[in-house]
Amino acid sequence: MSEHVPATTQAAALDGNAVATGSSGPGKNAGGGHEAAPTAAPGRSASAELAAKYGLLIAFLATVVVFSVARSSTFPTWRNAESILTLAAPSLIIAVGLTVVLVMQDFDLSFGGMIGLAGGAATAFMVNHGWAWQVAVVVVLLIGVLVGIANGYMVAYLGGSSFIITLAMGTVLTGVEFGLTDQETVYDGISAGYVKLASGELLGLSNQIWIAAVIAIVIWGLLDRTEIGRFMYAIGGNPEAARLSGVRVLRLRMLGFVIVGVAAAVVGILITSQSASYAPNGGTSYLLPAFAAVFLGAAVFRPGEFNVLGTVVGVLFLGVIQTGLTMLDLDTWVINLVQGGILIAAVLISRLGMSRR
Repeated sequence: MSEHVPATTQAAALDGNAVATGSSGPGKNAGGGHEAAPTAAPGRSASAELAAKYGLLIAFLATVVVFSVARSSTFPTWRNAESILTLAAPSLIIAVGLTVVLVMQDFDLSFGGMIGLAGGAATAFMVNHGWAWQVAVVVVLLIGVLVGIANGYMVAYLGGSSFIITLAMGTVLTGVEFGLTDQETVYDGISAGYVKLASGELLGLSNQIWIAAVIAIVIWGLLDRTEIGRFMYAIGGNPEAARLSGVRVLRLRMLGFVIVGVAAAVVGILITSQSASYAPNGGTSYLLPAFAAVFLGAAVFRPGEFNVLGTVVGVLFLGVIQTGLTMLDLDTWVINLVQGGILIAAVLISRLGMSRR
């Protein structure tokens, strides 16, 4: 399917408001410049606007205060804060990658399978085939790229449903993982250099925190500070208008899936590196928290719009809740119940925000 648009068509579309229809977010016009901030909608007070924009952030801070009071000797400590950040790092990586495809109104449900495949493949390459850990890491990252290309091609170019295609792809990837590893748990033979990727430290902080921070900053810059990011938001707002304006819609949608594939591969590498072991199907547990974090993020800073800074807050919010509930000695089923309830609330809040834009 060709994406070429004649120059005359591009000019005509750009003379109108085609890209503006799918603008890159509040306060940004089609060309990426900034407009005057919109006034509050009739009947909505300034306090209501403030609550809609920063309500989740306030709830996050309130949650920190509550757990700090409930467990004053253990929760409000630097050691616990570092632990929360380290545990949240893999979730942050996959969540910010997921933000990119959701910005363009696509879904990717295959990343759980990709995380498991990445960890299993890296381990199998090192333990069963004697590969150097550096080679294993590079090959696994390339697998992430290929999976993203496959998802993007089937969804963007062939017109498949992103929900169904990526759900099926996740099952395929899990099957490949099981074929490579024979579903065996591995504890021995993993290279020390590979283990240090996640367990090592820099300036007193876990490498995982630094890796997650760099990836989050890069994707934030891509979405919020580049023309590509503005085009991605335009695609999410109105893909046809974006296409008529000369935006390479199909290629950018594919790029989104590639970013998720690479992010999932990084997470698979980190979780096996951190534990110095491999367990089958290790990526499934990241599916719900990643979506919960991204939808929570759509309810903060720019209500109703997926954004990286909001996703970061969402990930940290979930991390604080999980750690706090664990410190309160609550059962795992209670924690899962709370996380599921938060996802439901996040979806409803973000949809409410979109309806008000």
